[in-house]
Order: sequence, then C-alpha cells, then structure tokens
Amino acid sequence: MELLPRSPAEFGSARYWDRFFCQRGPRPFEWYGAFPELCPVLHKYVRPRDKVLVVGCGNSELREQMYDVQMCEDIVNIDISDAVIRQMQERSASTRPKMSYLLMDMLQMDFPDAHFQVVLDKGTLDALLTDEEEATLSKVDQMFAEISRVLQVGGRYLCVSLAQAHVLKKAVEYFSQEGWVVRVHQVASSGDEQQFVLPVFVYVMTKFRKIPGSAAQILEICPEEQDKPMRVESVEQLVAAVKNRQHYALLCSQISKSPCREQVSLDLCDKESGKPRYTLHVVDSPSVKPSRDKHFAIFIIPQGRETEWLFGTEEGRRQLAASAGFGRLLTVALHREQHYEGMASIQAELSAKVMELAPPGLAARQQVPFLSVGGDIGVRAVRHCDSSPLSGEFVVEDVKGDGTCYFRRLIFLQNRNVVQSEARLLSPTPLPGQKKRRKDKKKASPTEPPGAIDKSYLCCEHHKAMVAGLCLLGGPNTLPGELAVLVVGLGGGSLPLFVHDYFSQARVAVVEIDPSMLEVATRWFGFSQGDRMQVHISDGLDYVAKLAAEAPAQYDAVMFDVDSKDLTVGMSCPPPAFVEKPFLQKVKTILKPEGVFVLNLVCRDARLKESVLATLRDVFPLLYVRRIKGEVNEILFCQPGPAGQRDPAELGARARALEGALRRPGQPWDSSYVLADMLQAVHIL
Repeated sequence: MELLPRSPAEFGSARYWDRFFCQRGPRPFEWYGAFPELCPVLHKYVRPRDKVLVVGCGNSELREQMYDVQMCEDIVNIDISDAVIRQMQERSASTRPKMSYLLMDMLQMDFPDAHFQVVLDKGTLDALLTDEEEATLSKVDQMFAEISRVLQVGGRYLCVSLAQAHVLKKAVEYFSQEGWVVRVHQVASSGDEQQFVLPVFVYVMTKFRKIPGSAAQILEICPEEQDKPMRVESVEQLVAAVKNRQHYALLCSQISKSPCREQVSLDLCDKESGKPRYTLHVVDSPSVKPSRDKHFAIFIIPQGRETEWLFGTEEGRRQLAASAGFGRLLTVALHREQHYEGMASIQAELSAKVMELAPPGLAARQQVPFLSVGGDIGVRAVRHCDSSPLSGEFVVEDVKGDGTCYFRRLIFLQNRNVVQSEARLLSPTPLPGQKKRRKDKKKASPTEPPGAIDKSYLCCEHHKAMVAGLCLLGGPNTLPGELAVLVVGLGGGSLPLFVHDYFSQARVAVVEIDPSMLEVATRWFGFSQGDRMQVHISDGLDYVAKLAAEAPAQYDAVMFDVDSKDLTVGMSCPPPAFVEKPFLQKVKTILKPEGVFVLNLVCRDARLKESVLATLRDVFPLLYVRRIKGEVNEILFCQPGPAGQRDPAELGARARALEGALRRPGQPWDSSYVLADMLQAVHIL
C-alpha cells in the first residue's frame, strides 16, 4: 500500500491526507516524538487551564494522552482532512467530552483573535515547508501569521520538528523579528528503536508585543541533558548548535551499528561557557577478539599528557587500545581551561554520555570500566597566560609526567596539541591536588618561586638530535672547540642553553622575532643572557640576509627551530620562506666551509617535503637526515661541501668522544642521552 506522496507539494493537499488516512485506517500515526519523550517539555509550557489549539492534528495520540493525564482538557484540534476529523470524532466523542475536532485550514482559521494560550504543532510545519520555493514560503508566512493572530500575548507556539536547517531558520527568523522569545528544546530519547535517527526538537515561541524600533532578539537552546537554557547571539548560531546535535545523533547511530574504520573525534563542551571540556576519540580494534567483559572501556588521559605520542596520535591511540585488549576504547582528554574534582566526578559526569558511543553488541547494563595511568587524572597547573600579536594566546603550565617527574611547558593555544617548549623541573612546586610534606605548619607563600629548571635535561628528542649533529664539526681527529653558533627560534630557550652550558667555548647568538618569548624564557624557563649568549629580537629572514651581506662565513653551526604560524600549510616547522632556495643560499653564505646547518623539519605533506629536500640538495652538497621515532620531526644536517662526509663508524666514534668531553666533573649529565644513539639512525640523502 503506497502512502507516500508523489511530490512534496502533496503534503499540503487535503486530498492526499484524506487518501492517506482512509488507506491507513484508525491506527494512530506518529511521525516522531512519542508522548513519554515530549511530556517533560510540554509540562513546562502547557497549563491545565490553557485553551490549546492543535494544528494539523492527524490521528496522533499525543493530545489524547495530554487530556488523559490532565495536562489540559480544553483542546481544539483542526485538520484539512475530512477523513481524519471523522475518525477522531468517533474515537474521542464519548471519552473526552471537552476535546473537539474541526475541519479547518490552518492558513485561514475561523477563530477570533487572541483566542488561545497555546498552539501545538507536531510535524505540521515540517510537512508544509518541504522546499524553499516562493509559493511554499508564502503558505508558511500565512500559517505563522494565523498562529500569531489567534495566540494571546504571553501565549506559546510549540512546534515539534526534526529541525531541518531551512525549517528552523525560517521559524526562528520570522518570530524573533516579531519580537517573540525563541527557545529550542532537544527532546530526550527514550532509548527505544526509533523510526528517525535524527533527534526531535520542540521550538517554543513565546508571544510578546513588538516594541517599535527594537532589534533585540532572545534566542535560546536547551540541550536534552540540562534544563537551563543557553543564550545564543544569532539565528545562525542557533541553527549551528542544532546542527551539531544532529551530527552527534547520526554519529552515535552509525557507530552503535558497526565498528569505526577510522578514529572518530568529538568535543563535549561545558554547559555554562560552551567551551570544550572533554575531547573524545573512539578507537576500535578489529583485530582484538574481546572477551565478554572487554567490549568497551573509557581511558582518561592524565592532564598534561594529551600531547604524548601514545595519547596524542592516531597510531599511539591504536596501540593503546590494542594493548588494553578492548574491542572499543574511548580516550578522554581533559582541557586546561576546565576544573576537575577527580576520577569519581569525571566518571559521574561522563557515564551517561559515553554509553551513547558504545559498540554494537554491548550487553545491557554491562559495567564499563574507567581506566587511567596510575588510576588518577594527573596534575596540571597553569603558571602564566598571555598573548602576543605574533604568537597569539599562549600558556606556561606545569604537569606531572610519567612517574615522579614534573615538566614545564609552553603551549601556543592556536595549536594546543603541540608542546612548543618543555623543560624538566628539579624541585616541583606544589600543584593542585598534590600534597607536600612540610616540617612546619606554615603555609607556602603565594610568591614562592617556581621549581628550578633542570638545564642538563633535553626533553625534546629533536633537540637531542640537533645537538648531536655538532659531531660533524671539527677535523678528522679533532672535536669542536671554540664554536660560533646561531640559533633561530628561542621558544623556552632549552636548545641554546644546552649548547651554551655544555660547549664551554661556544658563543651563541639567538634570533627571536617575538619579544614576548624572551620574557617567557627568562622568567619561566631559566634562560639568561651573558658574554657568550646574546638574543637578537628580529625576523630570522632579515637577520640572516643582513649577515650574508655584511659578515659571511662566520658561523660553525646554524640551527633552525622555528614554528610556522600558518596552520593551512602542511609544514608546521619551519615557515616555508625559510626553505626557499634564495634564503638557503644566504644560510650557506654565513656558514664556515666546514660548518653545519641543522634544520628541524616538520612536514606532513609528502609532496611539499620532497620539494624541500630537493631544494636543500641543490644548495648543500652533503645532506644527512635523522628521523625521530614516533614523531613527524626530521632533523636535517646540511654541509656546504662534500669533504665533510663521514661514515657511520666514524660518526659513532666522534659522538662517543664528544660525549666524554662534555661530561665534565661537577656538570650534571642526563644518563639517558647518548650522543652515539642519536647518530645511529642518521643516513645520507
């Protein structure tokens, strides 16, 4: 039996609906939104003494159920289908005497002005507004004008809808421009199998007298999990907020039926501020054959560790899921702007929401474990927040790493998943949630200085490789002695500091474009200038160009560790201008003939990377590369002439000899840093 219309226009035809209800018979037809789901919202806006008009009533049981639970009884139902009006009159005449059914077109109603306190529409607007043709929009305007006419001031138009973007936008724009208050509720799902995957919404339009000359709009949205409405600034923001919830519903439906081929990422936002509170990644492990109780688990990433390879990369999360042995692992990253009480409160906050992301086949009421490293949520303390015109917003934060170590990090918030600079703390200051034993009972001073920086420890693997590249300097049987080193890019200053402290005869010049970074490095990362360490606030491009023109061949080593602010390019380090051929020729000019140019390259675009390498080969006859395991970074060692080529055995011997020279009495040395290991994987391009 064919009940669907031949064209969307038939949804507005009395003839179509007569045929529909005659063929369907007396069985109730609910488009979407059953009474148990809609009841909590309707209870807020329908009072027992209200006079209610239902437009396009059909044979839904909604108003009968409203009547039977005494939500209200004075209900007038209208429809353009004579067949359904007769059906409903027969069905309710004896049991619901105060409810009436009238054959009437909602575009031309016979009721007097201001006759109702509530107009209820369940799917009627959706059925009418099937397209945005002029004739359709004209009918919708007629519908809205009639609803406005028959409603009292303070009355409510309640529209149950799937909230297609053009439907929502039309309704919100019309009534907000009339000075009405507009609120959109998402209807909580009952959890049963539904005809529609998309969530159901109720638009609540409250009539106010229009104030001449006032352009103020009150637009709000109420997500299903909260009663308190959230104010939005524009129709576009309201439509976008609804769209986000629809996408989430589609995602939940999709991953509840089949495994994810690719990792799915989404943010859960704070109810008050609207800012991201949790970032979730859904990771399925098709190769894992989980036992009955290992289908699904939640892994809370400790604060401050979300940038680590295991938690911050697809491959790392895939490895984490496989080692955990669960068919689906949901990783949860915590945001620095948010406050968290502890694992128990996070579990209580997330329990209902994460179950919407459960895998297919999960047994009902199965306990889902919450996992973490060491069973806690980690520790993070933001020490400093600021912004600069060049670097944007940034933070300095102290975090607890794996084990008992604490680290200080510089993060640029435009790329918040990347640690810009990192240093290990020798004696960490007390962080929130951490107890510190004190012999006396005096409280710590709020001006207590931060923990000292461990300058002997290079946190970044690429910095270790860059320093190891200095083994390429010196003659066949000599190690580098007096060195002139130029570092472009200061960050927290750990790279130039290490070269300065361990190469006792080195003179280090640092070029940094952002003066804010010099302040951050000095105040928070233990950086200082002196006779052998000078910082020049300048654009690295201009500084090198000037040196090439005025003082060529003066540096033994030039190191580039400078990030790109343009996130649209597939190369985040360095900026593209730093690897253009004319500029690289200037870099070669300022190097001594036996010098080395060390470049930290972070490029995810394969074609762009090959182009960069080709340009480097054109300028520098000798090119080594050292790839950093588990990271995108590649360290390139470029030398002006082929005479400096060394075989792996010689490089290893030089590295061991240099490390021995650097390990001076009284000078601490990180035992995990073995220069020879850094050069083992080096090969010539």
